[in-house]
Amino acid sequence: MIGQKIYDFAVQLWPLNRSLTGEGVRETLSKIRNHLPNMLVNSISSGTKVFDWIIPKEWHVNEAYIVKPNGEKICDFSKNNLHLLGYSIPFEGSLDLDQLKKHLYTLPEQPNAIPYVTSYYKNEWGFCLTQDELNSLEDGEYKIKIDSKLFDGELNYGEIIIPGKSQREVFLSTYICHPSMANNELSGITVTTFLAKWLQELNQREFTYRIIFVPETIGSITYLSKNYIEMKKKIFAGFNISCVGDNRTYSYLPSRNGNSLSDEIAKHVLYWTNPNFIKYTWLDRGSDERQYCSPGIDLPIASILRSKYGEYPEYHTSLDNLENVVTPEGLEGGYYAIKNAIQLIEKNKKYKLKFLCEPQMSKRNLYPTISTKKKDKQVNIMMDFISLCDGKTSILEIANKLNVPAWSLYDLIEKLKSKSLIEENI
Repeated sequence: MIGQKIYDFAVQLWPLNRSLTGEGVRETLSKIRNHLPNMLVNSISSGTKVFDWIIPKEWHVNEAYIVKPNGEKICDFSKNNLHLLGYSIPFEGSLDLDQLKKHLYTLPEQPNAIPYVTSYYKNEWGFCLTQDELNSLEDGEYKIKIDSKLFDGELNYGEIIIPGKSQREVFLSTYICHPSMANNELSGITVTTFLAKWLQELNQREFTYRIIFVPETIGSITYLSKNYIEMKKKIFAGFNISCVGDNRTYSYLPSRNGNSLSDEIAKHVLYWTNPNFIKYTWLDRGSDERQYCSPGIDLPIASILRSKYGEYPEYHTSLDNLENVVTPEGLEGGYYAIKNAIQLIEKNKKYKLKFLCEPQMSKRNLYPTISTKKKDKQVNIMMDFISLCDGKTSILEIANKLNVPAWSLYDLIEKLKSKSLIEENI
């Protein structure tokens, strides 16, 4: 089962301390390359200007923890990397509880959850813990150690170009910058990796696929700053892949304009996957689609999700894990939803009938020779399909008119082509 393979990969990636930069990102990219050896890993130096942003310093952590007055170690980074405020500067010293609390972060409304908190662009230090643990702390002197460093290093991202018959491109992007969160991180990485593997293994592809693994926001901005002119010329469809690993629901987030091929295909696939899927608006955006669809960039990028970031209770907490949220079944559902969308992009051609008036189907063994009051449903679909093969109407448009999933037409199309009844209108 593909879902179990994807899940097993997520388990491998779980412990790594991913952030905007650093070893966790490089280790993640290295593990992706075990599946995608052709993927290039790029590096951009700290301090490099990318549009209105600057590549930050690289962050590295050796260890971080707090020692209670009784000698007990808590908030140990080695046990859960969410305990340390992301991009914490080094600190070593002793503080009383009131002083320490200024550097502690909890979620009072979720007292058993460790929150995910960062301070990327301002020098801070801190720890994250559950509200229950905070409530249990007693007055006294606490020893703090954060053995970290910020230095001029590099930002890393992965890129793979999978060529097709056409140089027109489909774009897939996911992010690699969150530590130890399953749906809001690992689901995107792992599903995208296995989609890329599947694409590479196809005997032929109509289109070229540009697939990237980037730190969120700064990574997509960096990639666009170097490639957006070429991307605007070549990319005609694509998806930002995030939060595709639970089995609660399906969701759709549109591109900024909401009328691209990606939007129409996403809505079609999700309707036939789960007709009760949740439709969000552009105003609900929150991931790298912000950059890909920004004015002047204007790429046609939509999102197919399961439970959307910010919309499920475990989001950005330690509860977003591989036990409570992400499942093999959920990952498999996310994988197939996006795979179906890609296949539809590949197959969304326009066909024209090679005859004037209806061709005689019975002599080609495609139509019953005995006429009865009731016609077989599949025969009706076949004749309706032929009636719409005008060389102007796409497979997606025909499927919507017939109220059937597009993939239910693929075998029919091949059968009609084999009988020389239809041809692609190029």
